[in-house]
Amino acid sequence: VQLQASGGGLVEAGGSLRLSCVSSSRTFLSDVMAWFRQAPGKEREFIAGISWNGGSTVYADSVKGRFTISRDNAKRTVDLEMNNLQPEDAAIYYCAEDGAIVIFTRPSPYDYWGPGTLVTVSS
Repeated sequence: VQLQASGGGLVEAGGSLRLSCVSSSRTFLSDVMAWFRQAPGKEREFIAGISWNGGSTVYADSVKGRFTISRDNAKRTVDLEMNNLQPEDAAIYYCAEDGAIVIFTRPSPYDYWGPGTLVTVSS
């Protein structure tokens, strides 16, 4: 399985970016998808997750109201719309995929990971 994220870049504080991740998994239609991020010197942290049909979403408190996760099962993609970005949002963002039903908020259960896309926010 391969996950490939795109859409990262440099943005000014208050700006927006949209990340997208495409999966090659044949079980994508039934898998939970999530976004994590990792800043230098920090642990990888959960940002948002979405159930197989998009009916359930979970967000970290730090991004609630600013970030929106969505998926398109026909295209095997999961997107992360990020608004009002702040310098503390700067990190490498990773998409992850897991065959469980539950949206886990820790990295370990996720089976597949993309290589990450860098988001930089200038103040």
